[in-house]
Amino acid sequence: MTERKEKIAIIGAGLGGAVAGALLQHSGFDVDVYEQAPSFSRLGAGIHMGPNVLKIFERFGVDKQVVAISSTPSHWFSRDGLTGDYLSRIPLDGYGATYCTVHRGDLQALQCDQLKPGTLHFGKKLVRLDDNGTDVMLEFEDGTSVRADIVIGADGINSKVREALLGFEKPNYSGWVGHRALISAEKLKKFDLEFEDCVKWWGPDRHMMVYYTTGRRDEYYYVTGVPHPAWEFDSAFVESSREEMASEFEGYHPIIQALIESTDEVTKWPLFNRNPLPLWSRGRLVMLGDACHPMKPHMAQGAAMAIEDAAMLTRCLEETGISGYATAFKLYEVNRRDRATRVQTVSNANTFLLHQEDPSWVYGYDVYAQPLKSESAA
Repeated sequence: MTERKEKIAIIGAGLGGAVAGALLQHSGFDVDVYEQAPSFSRLGAGIHMGPNVLKIFERFGVDKQVVAISSTPSHWFSRDGLTGDYLSRIPLDGYGATYCTVHRGDLQALQCDQLKPGTLHFGKKLVRLDDNGTDVMLEFEDGTSVRADIVIGADGINSKVREALLGFEKPNYSGWVGHRALISAEKLKKFDLEFEDCVKWWGPDRHMMVYYTTGRRDEYYYVTGVPHPAWEFDSAFVESSREEMASEFEGYHPIIQALIESTDEVTKWPLFNRNPLPLWSRGRLVMLGDACHPMKPHMAQGAAMAIEDAAMLTRCLEETGISGYATAFKLYEVNRRDRATRVQTVSNANTFLLHQEDPSWVYGYDVYAQPLKSESAA
């Protein structure tokens, strides 16, 4: 591979940023990743990685490691939250790669390990960036600064890069919260019930998504979507309780009651989104994932879209080199906007896989098999 001396800075070491860094480094680019958190921590949440993502992991040789630490369900079941009736049984095989559910922290640790030593920097909260046309100056809260030829904003819904491009604007509160809890599978053994590998329980106005997060099947995770009129807290999340969960899901199926009974700790998170943004890049700055198309998590595809973005952006930069960044950024947006917008729309509507349907447009997608549309397709 040809070594390139130009410098890429990625803001944010979440899944989108970490994978972007690994893919770009794998392609020979000089990349550093800057993360505001002081250190890595195993955040207590699960995540779905569909075949569309595993095909990307295969490109830099981490797919088998992901499968090894994941649960690999054969189906996505949708069930009536009150009666338990099956609304759909969606096979998850036949899409060219494995479907995984995994602990987000375990997956992120694995992805960060793919970065070259010394290129992931913690404790780097971005406070200012200046694109002067020749390069970009980045200043961090700790008083340090760096320069880069291009900057990729993978810094989430409250992106500082987005703010530099479009000005400060609070995200929109969706009117929904999500409760999150990890349960020891050992605690479920006392119930004479079947706890399926991947199931979404649907109520009239709320739901609960449940799945295993490890290959050992020793952690069972649920995340809810529940209407909540206003988010009255300043923090990113608040503690919830078994009692609150029991109230929110009173009268629901015995399996849901067993999960609530087995809950030791549960947190409550607001669900935010934004209207589609008028641009994804300008000058030497470009965004991916929640920085440019945040969505409610109801398709379990938010992180997947960030990772697909990372793969497509890498493809485009491989085509043009860093010196052709303006063309690369236009190609990237042209080749990603329609798909990201479609997933964003369906996810926000919360109808995906409620009834029997063919999800091949999601899981069968291969970012590397798509012919690159030209800039004129915009």
